Amino acid sequence: MGSARNTPQRVALRARICLLALEGIANNGVANRLQTSRPTVMLWRKRFEQQGILGLSEEAPKGPNKRRLSTGKVHEIVQATLNTKPLGATHWSVRTMAKAQGVSSATVARIWEAHGLKPHRVRTFKLSKDRRFVKKLTDVVGPYLDPPDKALVLCVDEKSQIQALDRTQPGLPMKKGRCGTMTHDYKRNGTTTLFAALNVLEGTVIGSCYLRHRHGEFLKFVRKIDRETPSGMNLHLIVDNYGTHKNPNVKEWLSKHKRFHLHFIPTSSSWLNLIERWFAEITRKRIRRGVFHSVPALIAAIEEYVRLNNQNPKTFVWTKKVDEILKKISSCKAAMETLH
Repeated sequence: MGSARNTPQRVALRARICLLALEGIANNGVANRLQTSRPTVMLWRKRFEQQGILGLSEEAPKGPNKRRLSTGKVHEIVQATLNTKPLGATHWSVRTMAKAQGVSSATVARIWEAHGLKPHRVRTFKLSKDRRFVKKLTDVVGPYLDPPDKALVLCVDEKSQIQALDRTQPGLPMKKGRCGTMTHDYKRNGTTTLFAALNVLEGTVIGSCYLRHRHGEFLKFVRKIDRETPSGMNLHLIVDNYGTHKNPNVKEWLSKHKRFHLHFIPTSSSWLNLIERWFAEITRKRIRRGVFHSVPALIAAIEEYVRLNNQNPKTFVWTKKVDEILKKISSCKAAMETLH
């Protein structure tokens, strides 16, 4: 059994324990020879006496659990997790709940896992109070699900105040058994603002970095979009309600360029703009863990990421219909009303 190629090492160790015990070697002698503990030797000798060879396998029955909790106790722990908070804290941990309920932390962990409870985690949200929410929602989701003919749908936004952070000391490289490291403190070397337009159909991005974040920079970027897109196609831009997008100078320029059509998302609804999903990608893959000695170095890294993205673009597909979104928002509002 111990020499079989596919036998797990744990099972092979148990078999060796029993074979040496059958030779009359004492528990301490077996433990020393196999470099294990005496309790381990005693455990598997007893299991072999009770269940035979089957007792040494990974699937060996462990017998009934005399400490199994009652259904009522499980329900009590679940309800306490959902409806109460520990004294002096914002949420339960397995240890605080175990102490409060008189059970082990492992028991609490198993109950939480079985019921999908994660009190240590929280997700943020905000419901829009825009009075024209439905109209704006329809105006944005429409081009996503049914793009106009002979037109491009571009999700446009600005990622402002991107910091060129340099670490105070060199980090250690990753190696076996250790992840890469970087210092927790840093040196600020300035900031830049990335203006970006995501082509919903292709996943390509038009991007430019500017020092400031004003309507003048937005106009420069819109002109760049005008130059880098086919002249014969209408352009539907999904944008937020930031003031630079509604500046009189911007409106005047757009009035002279009829192929531009702006679709404003509802307030507090950045999740409706797919460019935010792309911003999350560049932050995670290129910016957050980057080391930049200057703003030009940061800009060069951003431009390289945009270039590589456009060589192998990834599309973000919108699937939710307007009625599905409204239904979910209604249920969320109903849940909030029951709490007040």
